[in-house]
Amino acid sequence: MKTPIVVIVGRPNVGKSTLFNRLIGSRDAIVDNISGVTRDRNYGDVEWAGKYFTLIDTGGYVPNSADRFEAAIREQVEIAIEESDSILFMVDSRTGVNPFDVEIVKMLRTANKDFFLVINKVDSEKHEALVGEFYKLGVKNLYDISAIGGRKVGDLLDAVTMDFETVEEKSTDKRLKIAIVGRPNVGKSSLVNSLLGYDRSIVTEIPGTTRDSIDSILKYYGQEIILVDTAGLRKKSKVEESIEFYSTIRTLKAIGDCDVAVIMLDSKFGLEKQDQKIIDEAFRWRKGIIIAINKWDLIEKETNTSKKFEDEIKQKLGSVDFAPLIFISALTKQRIYKLVEMCQNIQEERAKKITTSKLNEVLLPEIEKTPPPSTHTGKEVKIKYITKADGDYPKFLFFCNYPKDVHDNYKKFLEKIIRKHFGFIGVPLTLVFKDK
Repeated sequence: MKTPIVVIVGRPNVGKSTLFNRLIGSRDAIVDNISGVTRDRNYGDVEWAGKYFTLIDTGGYVPNSADRFEAAIREQVEIAIEESDSILFMVDSRTGVNPFDVEIVKMLRTANKDFFLVINKVDSEKHEALVGEFYKLGVKNLYDISAIGGRKVGDLLDAVTMDFETVEEKSTDKRLKIAIVGRPNVGKSSLVNSLLGYDRSIVTEIPGTTRDSIDSILKYYGQEIILVDTAGLRKKSKVEESIEFYSTIRTLKAIGDCDVAVIMLDSKFGLEKQDQKIIDEAFRWRKGIIIAINKWDLIEKETNTSKKFEDEIKQKLGSVDFAPLIFISALTKQRIYKLVEMCQNIQEERAKKITTSKLNEVLLPEIEKTPPPSTHTGKEVKIKYITKADGDYPKFLFFCNYPKDVHDNYKKFLEKIIRKHFGFIGVPLTLVFKDK
């Protein structure tokens, strides 16, 4: 299921961050005035009536400013609009129509995208008279809300998500979807081109998640595999931060649309902070994960070079150390087909079936040998039985007497013994504890 992208745009101080925080359900979302800087997370997941979408906040849009940071924001807003499925254009009812608002409407019309005019700070019915002035903008989808109080936000969400798929709807497309993701300039395009240039491959264009992006079909030994689009910026960005921002949006879309995410690293730089953020996103969406270290042909080799490199990365991965590593060269095609086979194997792992009887037969003796710590009141926590839920990714249900008192460290122990007996290489596991 493709995850829609919804972006909030508007001039400074109209309440974009307040609405963002309300919709993602967090008061401490990191939202900086300079949006898109890599250290800041200005996106989040929203669920409304069984429908999910990714929400992106942008900095205040100031047309034609020569200020470097305002230029970065302007560029990022334009990128976000281009990549989005839906746009929330926010204005301030208290200050009325601003010349910047008029410029933004012009930009949105030029982009030829449907958008919702969100008139903020209409905190009660007595403020509704302020809405009338905004009709002169000529926008058909007009909603007055209070971001801080939540007034009429539900009506807005109903309209925004009207055409979005519900999570219960299953995709009929069973082909493996691989996303090649990573920071700019790690060799994503080179890898995709090398794979599609293979003489057993047939490239077919199919519609992607945006108006002009294209996913590709790789025909590999009789199987069709979709390479989820992570195409580069079509026009050269003026500001470095905008390249990272664009990369973030494309990464979010690709991860949401894939089964297995191949996170590419540059062997020269190893695992950096931005790479870890990308890995965290793949983990959060419960996608299969492979770490591919590219440009390995350029590294001078000594004894155990790859082992030392792998150990260093595994240490940084922390709880995602179940992700396998592979050393490749997109340029020389070294191990790139092995990478495809790993993706196929990981997808098989994600879909693996385990009977309830087998689970309990294997895991309960381990649990009996190393039982959960007692509750803070000294009561004994007992896990009665385990079952694996149906779904797109492995979810294990543990039924016990005090589900809320199972410690995080013990959950990690349970995950470790599941992996020891049943594998799940490269696959995030979800453990849920229920009362029994």
